[in-house]
Amino acid sequence: MKDNILRELINNKNRYLSGQELSAKFGISRTAIWKHINKLKEEGYVIESATNKGYVLIESPDILNPVEIKELLKTKFIGRDIIYLDSVDSTNSYGKRMAEGDFWDGTVIIAEEQTSGRGRLGRDWVSPKGKGIWMTIMLKPDIKPNLASQVTLIAAVAVLKAIKSIYNMDIMIKWPNDLVVNGKKVCGILTELGAEIERINYLCVGIGINANSEESDFINKALDTATSIKIATSIKVERKELIARILTVFENYYSLFLEKGSIGFMIEEYKKYLINIGKEVRLITKNEEIQAKAEDITNEGHLLVRLKDGTLKEISSGEVSVRGIYGYV
Repeated sequence: MKDNILRELINNKNRYLSGQELSAKFGISRTAIWKHINKLKEEGYVIESATNKGYVLIESPDILNPVEIKELLKTKFIGRDIIYLDSVDSTNSYGKRMAEGDFWDGTVIIAEEQTSGRGRLGRDWVSPKGKGIWMTIMLKPDIKPNLASQVTLIAAVAVLKAIKSIYNMDIMIKWPNDLVVNGKKVCGILTELGAEIERINYLCVGIGINANSEESDFINKALDTATSIKIATSIKVERKELIARILTVFENYYSLFLEKGSIGFMIEEYKKYLINIGKEVRLITKNEEIQAKAEDITNEGHLLVRLKDGTLKEISSGEVSVRGIYGYV
């Protein structure tokens, strides 16, 4: 009921709603309305109460309340079910545990904090409380497992376009799925799946964005490679707004991908934002490090590199980590 009252206050943000009006709408007493209003105030919502007028929402706290996010969404199925967690080991780990049962296609898991955030190839991901966007989109695509990596590229473009639509940032993609600003990582994407030989049971598309992190939130080593939107722009990110924008853009691209069966329709757009092309890179595996020149991207999103001996080699995202010659990019 508290969420229903909050939704009503959001939809009538510029006018007072009387206790009687809310009581009649939801079929509960005015005293019950008053108690729910007080609970919202305790959560940080600034709600003005006036005699003979009622209640009006003045300001919302910076918490990722699913009610507020859903009011901003323009999607058909992504985010129709949002699971909100104050703290979790990782949203992807939570999603994989959840997938052992059943879930709505398009369910989104959002946490204020990850205590064991993970990046690609098992790297740690710093996820301070209330400072970032740590979320996982849970999907049930009717596609072959070998196409799963293409969803990662879709997510990268969706996040980039959502950020650029709100903030004036020169943001690029470091193949395959890191978003970088000023040569430092601002977002990472980790896609994990449960699959059989011919079918995918579920996809967890994990998205980690350093939104309002300060330099003090990064350990010394991370400062060399990581930044945040706030550090780059000096603007505090409205996290709920950015989440809603990302999910909306993602659904548009993902729906086209399911319809067409590949990301061929958007590969040129992806390539336009790719910072690696034309640069010397280091291909890092568990056993070796190879220097090559990144030349192009295939329609499947694989990286084409030219080795020292002139050989053209196709690299898939699961095989290697790609770094610049002298640094992260």
